[in-house]
Amino acid sequence: MSAGTVAAVDLGATSGRVMHARVGPGTLELTEAARFPNTPVRVWEGDRAALHWDLTGLYANVVDGLAAVARTDPALRSIGVDAWAVDYGLLRGGRLVREPYHYRDERSGRGVALVDSAVPPELLYREGGLQFLPFNSLYQLAVDAADGSLGGADRFLLIPDLIAYWLTGAEHAERTNASTTGLLTADGAWNDALIARLGLPRSVFATLIDAGTTVGGVLPALAHDLPFAGGGPAVTAVGSHDTASAVVAVPMDASRAAYISCGTWGLVGVELEHRIVSEEGRAANFTNEGGVDGRIRYLHNVMGLWLLSESIREWQRRGLHVDLAGLLAEAAELPRPADVFDPEDPRFLPPGDLPSRIVEWFDERGLRAPASPAGMVRVIVESLAAAFASAVQAAAVLSGVPVETVHIVGGGARNALLCQAIADRSGLPVVAGPVEATAIGNVLVQARAAGLVSGDLESLRGLVARTTPNVRYTPVRIPVHG
Repeated sequence: MSAGTVAAVDLGATSGRVMHARVGPGTLELTEAARFPNTPVRVWEGDRAALHWDLTGLYANVVDGLAAVARTDPALRSIGVDAWAVDYGLLRGGRLVREPYHYRDERSGRGVALVDSAVPPELLYREGGLQFLPFNSLYQLAVDAADGSLGGADRFLLIPDLIAYWLTGAEHAERTNASTTGLLTADGAWNDALIARLGLPRSVFATLIDAGTTVGGVLPALAHDLPFAGGGPAVTAVGSHDTASAVVAVPMDASRAAYISCGTWGLVGVELEHRIVSEEGRAANFTNEGGVDGRIRYLHNVMGLWLLSESIREWQRRGLHVDLAGLLAEAAELPRPADVFDPEDPRFLPPGDLPSRIVEWFDERGLRAPASPAGMVRVIVESLAAAFASAVQAAAVLSGVPVETVHIVGGGARNALLCQAIADRSGLPVVAGPVEATAIGNVLVQARAAGLVSGDLESLRGLVARTTPNVRYTPVRIPVHG
């Protein structure tokens, strides 16, 4: 068994990247081939400005990134695509009907009432095991059905499946991401009874496949843009929900650890063999999402680094010359705030002036809000840490997993102030890294499918532990308020 090369297309809610990887039994090396922003656009739709993804522009960047790989490695073995969850494209006659709506678009709120009128929330949780988020796919689909958009569509494809379709011409639904729709049964099949009860056309849902399955070859029509040798690489299904890929690369002992996949969102949970659909879990808003190799990601979504990035964008719009690294350095010199806010308050979901909304949250409670950008950054970090620590504790209680260590991967692993705050507030050691966990999990699943590595998830995580650095944060016993 020798090393070979694969490419990971990793699309996040604020940026995308194409990573070129060399993988083998003792080898795991990633090089960034391309990185590009993922910027939504507002389009006037009769009576409102709707928020959409510029997916065709994103796809053009993906192709450019893969072309850069092809020029240096024409014998690439495989390509895998992961992306954020819940959002989707509708196809008619193989063509995209419209650019996909952004999950932060306000329209999905209408879908909550539509779904609740057809299926009681407690039954919906028992059926799908999904936490309530107002932008979940089934709520968006309910709006499309009510507006007549589904009547003219013949396929529903989640974002990574849509990118894979444009690369291969094959229409499939990868199971880990499909689990985030709320429309799968406990055994991972489309829930035909629930789909019918919601009035959705069963015909639009593509055949489900597992991570590690070959989707198809790159279309001959792309040969000019992607000059790979011979027939080109295979496109392999990975854990196409980006968190599913990230969890593959968490170097943890899943029987005693919790994870935080921290980027735009913070996904906090544990890995299980079976779903938990208890009423206690529903009340705590924990979700059961599919993982690679049939594992369950039992987790809770917390607003993540979006709070920092959107606040910085607002300050820059106001003409302030600020950047995250500088503000974090200033924030680290400030005392720990006496009070923190609730990052899960719905007011923080839409784009816009988040610093003013945070001040509003404090004012409503007669509390003193931070007065400076650095103070605001410190309170955001501490509020996120408190929410993450609470979610870790809840995951342990609800699942029965005796959590002894918290692993944080993704962009949040770079944030030393956040990592230390999580350790302090949880009272548990925090292991930070790898930062590029999603891309690593993506390439490991491809590499295993291609025969470059072998073994179960524990074996893949062992390779990550041996080849990627991490930083350990020990909790400091200090008074915590709020």
